[in-house]
Amino acid sequence: MTHPPRIGISVGDLAGIGPEIIYKTLLDSRLLKYCTPVVYGTATVLFDDFPVDKQAGPLTFRQVRAAADIAIGKHNAVTCWDEDFALTPGKPTEASGRAARQSLLAACRDLKAGLIDGIVTAPISKENTQADDFRYPGHTEFLTDFFGAPESLMLLASEDLRVATVTGHMALKDVPGKLTANLLTTKLRILLDSLHHDFGIDKPRVAVLGLNPHAGENGLLGSEEVEIVTPVIQQFLNNGELAYGPFPADGYFGTGQFRKFDATLALYHDQGLIPFKTIAFERGVNFTAGLPVIRTSPDHGTAYGIAGSFAADATSFREALYMACDLVRKRATEAITKSQAMH
Repeated sequence: MTHPPRIGISVGDLAGIGPEIIYKTLLDSRLLKYCTPVVYGTATVLFDDFPVDKQAGPLTFRQVRAAADIAIGKHNAVTCWDEDFALTPGKPTEASGRAARQSLLAACRDLKAGLIDGIVTAPISKENTQADDFRYPGHTEFLTDFFGAPESLMLLASEDLRVATVTGHMALKDVPGKLTANLLTTKLRILLDSLHHDFGIDKPRVAVLGLNPHAGENGLLGSEEVEIVTPVIQQFLNNGELAYGPFPADGYFGTGQFRKFDATLALYHDQGLIPFKTIAFERGVNFTAGLPVIRTSPDHGTAYGIAGSFAADATSFREALYMACDLVRKRATEAITKSQAMH
């Protein structure tokens, strides 16, 4: 790339800790050598109603109307709304939900247009973000639809742990009906491809968890492992892919088995996210694999309970921003290599 990655930042629900973790991350001026941050929102609305580090002082932004006018190597803010609304930390409103939608949509439009190179999304309230033109259970589902991907994969990553999920934001009672051989095959393929292309692992090893207690005990406690999971894993093994399992989910993390693999594929949301957040909550990053673009986010929510107290830990958001930069560079390098090989 001829310039540092231009990373768009959607602000999430402004009544949550989004403004604080963005502010704390951007305070480190060394970041500007690594990327050009582009915050989607009005800087004054973002930070005026929240406490800031009095020793560090306010951040200065180049406020622009369009991403085409951003300055490389500076803090940029793209105006997404014109109305002036009051914010109370910890108390989401219709206005804060609308601002979250407008910020996300503006960032995604610019990413699709090539005006920025990747996005980091601050946490939204799934309930408070709903509207007639936004009926999605979360960022992942919206981004998959917006960028026209057939499927995507929620992949949480830290320095020594990666966990993906086959099913995402859905009721637990709906998971068994959703789990099919075709879906599992698709998600496992996305995971293996992402580990290879995005994380640079030549021959990734993936563990697949079982759905039922003790991975079904050979059909005694459920048939999904015998009928769906094991045949899919065997198909990948027959094709020379290193996929293993199904492993009983209860002992898999506690015994440290996850350390033997490059990633773990859980079958539903809490099966994967509870152990991940227990082990790597502060430094974990949520990456949406399978998209034609780069999107990361912190692995936590809006944290309304501590919003405005200046007690939020920005580590996960900071790690998400750095990961977005790394992945943008990696994909750009791979694209150049492929182009050269074709010529």
